[in-house]
Amino acid sequence: MLEDVLTALGGVATRAQLLAVVSRSELDRALRTGAVVRMARDRYALSSTDTAVATAHALSGVLCLTSAALHHGWAVKTVPQRPHVAVPKNRRLSAEQRGSAVIHRATHPPDDVVDGLATTKDVTLVQCLRSLPHDEALAVADSAARAGDLAALRRAGRLARGTGAARVRALAAQARAEAANPFESVLRSIALGIDGLEVEPQRLITSVTPWARPDLVDRRLRIVLEADSFEWHGDRAALRRDARRYNLLVADGWVVLRFAWEDVMHDPDHVRAVLRAVTARRTEVGCSRCPAA
Repeated sequence: MLEDVLTALGGVATRAQLLAVVSRSELDRALRTGAVVRMARDRYALSSTDTAVATAHALSGVLCLTSAALHHGWAVKTVPQRPHVAVPKNRRLSAEQRGSAVIHRATHPPDDVVDGLATTKDVTLVQCLRSLPHDEALAVADSAARAGDLAALRRAGRLARGTGAARVRALAAQARAEAANPFESVLRSIALGIDGLEVEPQRLITSVTPWARPDLVDRRLRIVLEADSFEWHGDRAALRRDARRYNLLVADGWVVLRFAWEDVMHDPDHVRAVLRAVTARRTEVGCSRCPAA
């Protein structure tokens, strides 16, 4: 259960995020058994994070891409089953060694490596934003922003050169600390690809009482997108609170779209089709009022 929650949260989470779903005793038990490891004060990760470090060390390589992101405490869309490890181009590896990791042939100078184990935050961001699919890259960028690594994001935008540099700069600029987890980041990535839809994360809506702060908001078209997870918000009190909030928004003229984790993460075409249809209808009908800021 706890491992599933951590996986859904992107492989890393705060104590508060975990205790919102599981009991203290369950978290303590997972720590004792080694299923979950403490990375820093109030920061926890799957045990595979430690395993990845051991694998990189055994290969005389360094963690890169999403494995390096996890090492830095950033959440990812999908926790890799095998760690991403960069090794020099001329290093010979046995079949067993090649099977233990996703091998990337690259040589990193000492300044590009931290703790002798992983690419630095700056290099990790440049690599992730340049080469990962947009939704995976945005999940890493949002998590870096959420962790307070805004300076690293700015440096990544400045350091990027050559092919894909414009993409790195664009994704660094799109990063938002307000995105609570990769689920919301991936939903926003899908929404960013819809012509005419302009969503902002956690935008406060004051035209209803009590005020609402949905996951994603298009103020012009009055569209709200919610990344809904029954596992995280499944008790009766939360159900009643959410139902009231959604009904108030609809009564105020908003279209409220609720998307399940499974659809956002594994069936983006369905989400994309719904967003296109609703955006087209709202654009055609128009919106006479805009909510207060």
